[in-house]
Amino acid sequence: MTVVKVCGITNAGDARAAVEAGAGALGFNFYPKSPRFVSVEAAAAITSELGSSVLKVGVFVNELPVLVTEIMRAAGLDVAQLHGDELPGEAPAGVRVWKAFRVHAEFGFAQLESFPAEAFLLDTPTVMYGGSGHTFDWTRARGASRRIVLAGGLDESNVREAIAVAQPWGVDACSRLESSPGKKDHGRMARFIAAAHSV
Repeated sequence: MTVVKVCGITNAGDARAAVEAGAGALGFNFYPKSPRFVSVEAAAAITSELGSSVLKVGVFVNELPVLVTEIMRAAGLDVAQLHGDELPGEAPAGVRVWKAFRVHAEFGFAQLESFPAEAFLLDTPTVMYGGSGHTFDWTRARGASRRIVLAGGLDESNVREAIAVAQPWGVDACSRLESSPGKKDHGRMARFIAAAHSV
């Protein structure tokens, strides 16, 4: 079954609703410029209510590896999602890592091979490091030898097609599941998760 991640969680109510709807992973954004930024303390309060069956993923943009490790420990996180311009040698040691790549014209799967990550999130190019609400050509995500998490403009209306085309290990949605930045629409979120699981 495809792993379904809901990103940009900022409050306990949204986290509970996502888990109850069947999300397998929740994302917490620690990039200060993001409208979905959450403090370490707030994230820790939310994750403390969650069981071990859901992955708690911290989203970091060009953060120092030592700080990534410290935040993960303090916030009770399972995975570090590096969503910036990090180089292979800048991955934090001793933690699970997902690395995000923006699928621009020059992107190719060869870029994935040098990075020490258990999965790779492929997203639409944007100056804000994700959360654009726009899709990219899903055929460019198909056929990778590594685990792919497909992101970028996914919602209940297109996630079935996206999974059919790209055949990813996981899918990730954020902005199209919101009523306002950082606040999830629980109906949209539930319908997205159900659609993803229906494939």
